[in-house]
Amino acid sequence: MSLIKSISGIRGTIGGQAGHNLTPQDIVECTAAYGAWLLQTGAAPKIVLGRDGRISGPMVGALVTQTLLALGIEVIDLGLSTTPTVEMAVPREQAGGGIILTASHNPAHWNALKLLNASGEFISQADGEAFLALLQNGGITYAEVDRLGACRSDDTALDYHVARILALPDVEVEAVQNRRFRVVVDAVNSTGAIAMPAILEALGCEVYILNGEVNGRFAHNPEPLPEHLGGLSEAVRNLAADLGIAVDPDVDRLALVCEDGSFFGEEYTLVAVSDYILSRRKGNTVSNLSSSRALRDVTQQHGGQYFAAAVGEVNVVQKMKSVQAVIGGEGNGGIIVPELHYGRDALAGTALFLSHLALSGNSISQLRRRYPDYFMIKDKISLQPDTDMNALLSQLHEQFRHESCDVSDGLKIDFADGWVHLRRSNTEPIIRIYAESVSEQRAQELAERMKGAALGMS
Repeated sequence: MSLIKSISGIRGTIGGQAGHNLTPQDIVECTAAYGAWLLQTGAAPKIVLGRDGRISGPMVGALVTQTLLALGIEVIDLGLSTTPTVEMAVPREQAGGGIILTASHNPAHWNALKLLNASGEFISQADGEAFLALLQNGGITYAEVDRLGACRSDDTALDYHVARILALPDVEVEAVQNRRFRVVVDAVNSTGAIAMPAILEALGCEVYILNGEVNGRFAHNPEPLPEHLGGLSEAVRNLAADLGIAVDPDVDRLALVCEDGSFFGEEYTLVAVSDYILSRRKGNTVSNLSSSRALRDVTQQHGGQYFAAAVGEVNVVQKMKSVQAVIGGEGNGGIIVPELHYGRDALAGTALFLSHLALSGNSISQLRRRYPDYFMIKDKISLQPDTDMNALLSQLHEQFRHESCDVSDGLKIDFADGWVHLRRSNTEPIIRIYAESVSEQRAQELAERMKGAALGMS
């Protein structure tokens, strides 16, 4: 069991001891610290709240709501929702912030409070540090009885979200409707079962839902990776569908399955959408350091410039703003469309991908063959708790100083035929290793070479 406090919020397992798990006490303390921080900033005393389909969602939501009311903060409760829907609702409501109750791709016994600022974006490092200081030090003052907050429900946020996506100039609604795509969606027993049909049916698709009961009892590991999506692949083939779509429980990651049941590749969701956007207008792109080189290749083919950001959505967003990127995201299937909002959005990604597919006239497998093939290996090194990881990464940097290196987030080494990225874990005494190359064998060789070098120094 576990409890993780970070600048983006609090995440943990339900039940157990306070301070060691996500218990009612921890939920109240986290909410109070965030609410107090928001009030200190002078932001509007109003917070948008939404949750995914987890079993613990109603319990956590009740604790969060009542704590915010006790601080004198108004709560706009979206109920069952998605991360991008909440993100868009915050500025729409002119709220001071937002809280999303979701542990993303973690198993069902986890939950989390993800914290947003008044722009509907994840709070910055500086804001997160201020929140953590309040969480650690306490001293929070609650509202007097005649200044308590009020709560109201809002069931229009998803409709607003979908309407804004359909209005994007790059979403070719008529072209998609004319293709009458047959789509199978694995909603993994969460709010994708509500949100994905809303956007797909608006685009004229025939929709089949797998794991569509929103009960939080995930039918399989909820991370949308190929090893968890065998049922979706089989359903696409059996139903003669045009494609399959998998989302995670809070619907900010998008994975695709081809008409033959093969996997499009989560790294290639962003590549394909970026290819489409860049074919319509020139611009820059951003992904994180652990994402596929294929995005760089496609961007350069269109005459744009690719930029890499440190891992983490807030870092990608910051880089996108600084280089005025027209599209960006993360290689885990997270698409960020700045014209819509600065957050990963599987609904927007779906609409843009289907526009690309419709205009191409291709099948999804034919579209996939347009893009360069890279193979990625993900590994880790377990080290002793007292290992100085910063010193270890510095030694590795020195050893490979003649290669192209990036030390903005751990150590990334670019070779002619691939790259390796090493990052220290924030929660475990391990170093994560990501390697990519033009063949699986070469990617494995790069990962093993770096693993051997690190172990030799530890």
